[in-house]
Amino acid sequence: MSNSDEKTSQHTRRDFLRASAAIGAGASLAMSSAASYGRILGANDRLNLAFAGVRSRGKALIDSAVAVGGDSVNVHSLCDVDRNVLAEISAAVAEATGSAPKAVMDYRQVVEDREVDAVVIATPDHTHAPFAIYSMEAGQDVYLEKPCSHNPHEGELLAKAKDRYGRVVQMGNQQRSSPTSIEAVKDIHDGLIGKPYMGKAWYANTRGSIGKGKVVDVPDWLDWDLWQGPVPRVDYRDNLVHYNWHWFWHWGTGEINNNALHEMDICRWALGVDIPNRVTSSGGRYHFDDDWEFFDTQTACYEYEDGKQIAWEGRSCNGHPFFGRGRGATIHGTDGTVMLDRNGYSLYDHGGALIKQVNERAESGTTDLVGGGALTNLHLDNFFAAIRDGAELNSPIDEGRISTLMCHLGNIAQVNGGALDIDPATGRIKDNRKAMQLWRREYAPGWEPKV
Repeated sequence: MSNSDEKTSQHTRRDFLRASAAIGAGASLAMSSAASYGRILGANDRLNLAFAGVRSRGKALIDSAVAVGGDSVNVHSLCDVDRNVLAEISAAVAEATGSAPKAVMDYRQVVEDREVDAVVIATPDHTHAPFAIYSMEAGQDVYLEKPCSHNPHEGELLAKAKDRYGRVVQMGNQQRSSPTSIEAVKDIHDGLIGKPYMGKAWYANTRGSIGKGKVVDVPDWLDWDLWQGPVPRVDYRDNLVHYNWHWFWHWGTGEINNNALHEMDICRWALGVDIPNRVTSSGGRYHFDDDWEFFDTQTACYEYEDGKQIAWEGRSCNGHPFFGRGRGATIHGTDGTVMLDRNGYSLYDHGGALIKQVNERAESGTTDLVGGGALTNLHLDNFFAAIRDGAELNSPIDEGRISTLMCHLGNIAQVNGGALDIDPATGRIKDNRKAMQLWRREYAPGWEPKV
């Protein structure tokens, strides 16, 4: 990466933007509109944003950034290893904003670009932590899609990098920016349901089979070497790109990190707990005989030293809902229950009678593959405010990595006898050398994230 002089130069403009905005803006801009941003900051003070992974979720993030950032942000660069997607989204951004972004396929070019102030990373899971660490070292602030890491060790590295380089790092669990979830959690902490002691999270969908892939020639629109990036090289197969990599250990983190992370994070937030002292998991692959390596059905349970507990039920291929919803969370207390999802919250008494209903002002996606909508807008707005005037992040990486760790521990428990004892001070697995073999991974030469 860069030498110390280059790092100093890269930090100068970004830190000036943050300092000057704080002086000029005064109060927090967390809920400011694009128009108010433009009035406060001149065109030369715009944040130059780079987006990595611009298909699907990445495109939704670009749309949200343009919507909430207005003239205060500039879509400076796009990075994607799919030539067709890169060309398509570059043209769409140019038409929408009137300015053509740089288009690159190699993320290292984003890191080396001194004009980039912040990056938004929506690439596959195996690249999340390494890319974020490269950017922090280069002086760039980071919006990092969930999960923030491919394995527990990368979460430790992210925490060290954030402390060392002092960058703004927000994880993309956008429900942390939901006004109704913020209200519900505050109400719970203020005693709305008495003493909260249990959280239940769920996800239900009707995913089909991914089939049995075969080794084929890499399509001409894909740079397979760059797609693999930090991981040891394997042959290209015809059932991986663009989505099914989620279900392979080499690149993905399973449904628990793909979706459960959102609701388990809400449970953890509402209960006021951090790292569990015991994790159990059961389930398997029930629906298809194919290449899917993780579990389409999983129940993971987390126990805490103060007696509180969190449970997640995931059914990737059976979409039967709870509360008429494919995903959500319930928080149970001595005086009632609160049900939360991305579009509001409900309060119930012990008999199940609805006492209170609060809806979000605008809806967000739930079980689709994009998850866009109002909460993504709010979450990016919070990220921009943190960069510009030091507003408090709604999901700082120190919080995000704990919720991600929960999901990693659920997967590790599942393949190591179903139960793990955990050191709640460090998150590390106790007295289980076999389980700790999944704590970290090997990297392709030259791609190792170092702090």
